[in-house]
Amino acid sequence: MFLHNTKLCRLASGLAGGVRHLSGQKPKTAILMLNMGGPTHTDQVHDYLLRIMTDRDMIQLPVQSRLGPWIAQRRTPEVQKKYKEIGGGSPILKWTELQGQLMCEQLDRISPETAPHKHYVGFRYVNPLTENTLAEIENDKPERVVLFSQYPQYSCATSGSSFNSIFTHYRNNNLPSDIKWSIIDRWGTHPLLIKTFAQRIRDELAKFVETKRNDVVILFTAHSLPLKAVNRGDAYPSEIGASVHMVMQELGQTNPYSLAWQSKVGPLPWLAPATDDAIKGYVKQGLKNFILVPIAFVNEHIETLHELDIEYCDELAKEVGVEEIRRAAAPNDHPLFIDALTNVVADHLKSQQSVNPKFLMRCPMCSNPKCRESKSWYRQLCSN
Repeated sequence: MFLHNTKLCRLASGLAGGVRHLSGQKPKTAILMLNMGGPTHTDQVHDYLLRIMTDRDMIQLPVQSRLGPWIAQRRTPEVQKKYKEIGGGSPILKWTELQGQLMCEQLDRISPETAPHKHYVGFRYVNPLTENTLAEIENDKPERVVLFSQYPQYSCATSGSSFNSIFTHYRNNNLPSDIKWSIIDRWGTHPLLIKTFAQRIRDELAKFVETKRNDVVILFTAHSLPLKAVNRGDAYPSEIGASVHMVMQELGQTNPYSLAWQSKVGPLPWLAPATDDAIKGYVKQGLKNFILVPIAFVNEHIETLHELDIEYCDELAKEVGVEEIRRAAAPNDHPLFIDALTNVVADHLKSQQSVNPKFLMRCPMCSNPKCRESKSWYRQLCSN
């Protein structure tokens, strides 16, 4: 059985480390790249899990103030072990820094009227935490701040949590009065993002022998979501589906394909089928060649490097008798993806629309009072 080799991905992420887009000039445009983040070292794992398990935008638990810390403490050793198995920490920060640097270099060239541009990283659950990065931005005194979600497809649990954290920060701190704010909240069907995913798939398809190539199952995989959130009207499943549809259009519908969901936590019902169950099910049907495509992730992290590469492409594949399985690399620093980031921001800066009206809507069955207050605050913030 042939396994996808992730060593090159890890080497690239290591080389990407420590890169910042620095300029002696005061930035005119600040671009805050929002993501959940990941622990760079194993000693950060507990605090990372604690922040996740106590964030009610991400996950709702009974008596969360007590149960959340207990779960974080209990899961820390297991999660630390997984990070050790992928090199000792998450490469999300390294990739995001590199992506931001390359994006801003291109923006400075193609949009001189909004230059200099400077990227900032704001993570939800680990340093650099979004609230600390906001203080850094304020010290740099840009004319404009673009809040740029690095989740291409919007979910209240991910993008929504990051945006709510900014609202919470400024509810307790003074909002700078001389900065123009705007939001990029979703971009999962951007043509250059779609081309990036398609090219990553082509790269892996080319490695299969020609007699198998057209029968390889392209199995798109995205982080799952509790059905409770789906039933409230979270847009995430439909936006993931739209990305998948457009990628297959870009590929010319060359292969059989499906969408599955990974990383379920806890006993409650989540989106299904689970990615591992989908692999098992297709093998039983006689389909034994796969490319896994992480359609919701823009860089490598534990859910690609461990869950997909180790748990599914290695351990599960051996267990169920897969013939050949590969995993498409995340967008990372692919030139098409850097062009996508640049194009998304450049078009946004030229647009007269500071916020997508869809962002200001709540889910039809929303019951989160913070969400109501946050949307109202953003409506006012982006109208100034």
